[in-house]
Amino acid sequence: MTWSEIALIALGALAVGLLLAWRGASRLDRLHRKVAASRIALDAQLVRRASTAVELAASGALDPASAILVADAAYTASDAGPVTSPAAALKMDGLGPERERAESGLTATLREAMGSPESIQLLQAGPSGEVVAALAAAWYRATLARRFHNEAVAQTRRVRKLWYVRLFHLAGRAPMPRTVELDDALPHALEPNGG
Repeated sequence: MTWSEIALIALGALAVGLLLAWRGASRLDRLHRKVAASRIALDAQLVRRASTAVELAASGALDPASAILVADAAYTASDAGPVTSPAAALKMDGLGPERERAESGLTATLREAMGSPESIQLLQAGPSGEVVAALAAAWYRATLARRFHNEAVAQTRRVRKLWYVRLFHLAGRAPMPRTVELDDALPHALEPNGG
């Protein structure tokens, strides 16, 4: 084998390696964008859930003490730091522990204020039934948005653990994405197929 044949084989191997690296980096870039977009969507759904919780508190359907607790928890969740720009979403750090605690607190407060499945059915049948239905829909969409976000994070983490991604540093300087862990379980009576 002459040196020109060896050089040709090496050049072909280099071209294939560069093509694979380019495809891997493009895939990672798409996954990082998917994580950022899903985080923005999750934030929007959580803000919608908090605003419908405030509407429920103001509707008069809850007793006064529960209405104050729900409104306070909703305002705390809203003030805990929504994502205001795409640059903030690119940090890949989930929602942050303070926001996750506030959203979990809103969930617990809503479940406690709405009470048993029978009292939820009474709320749905009463004059504030539309507000309860809007809250249930916003809550369900927020739950789905968190699941989609966490799945996007899991996909990105799986790809970033591949040997060639680590070896060639294909992720660049993008931080490792973090899942969003919070309590967002709906009461059974508010689930689309449960109540």
